[in-house]
Amino acid sequence: MKREATLKHEFVEFVPEDLKEGVIYVSIVYATAVHKCCCGCGSEVVTPISPTDWQLTFDGESISLHPSVGNWGFHCKSHYWIRRNRVILAPQWSQKEIKAGRAKDWLAQKEYFETPKLLSVKDSGKTKSKKRSWWKRKK
Repeated sequence: MKREATLKHEFVEFVPEDLKEGVIYVSIVYATAVHKCCCGCGSEVVTPISPTDWQLTFDGESISLHPSVGNWGFHCKSHYWIRRNRVILAPQWSQKEIKAGRAKDWLAQKEYFETPKLLSVKDSGKTKSKKRSWWKRKK
């Protein structure tokens, strides 16, 4: 794998069946980014975009993914960052690091999905506040 390569991004609704080398396809509708592995092995890399998976940043010209892409399930075991459409090689991880990373990801997902989320009360499309403003209380 090259130390650094450049990807082109394409926003799509549906990811095409035949992926082009050097293109990362981003589906906002399905909250997913897909590309061919940047090591050149040809494997399809799927990065779900969610609070517990990857975060995608679009700055108007380029995209970045966080955290790094670690293809631990592929034969190549490639590991890289995608920053401003650039692919930046990251250090290989040992089996111990991979296992610890997967455990950390599992715990983060468990915590996220088990934590109650605050819901707002809606009336006619407007959010109601249970607290009255200082000005309304004074009247």
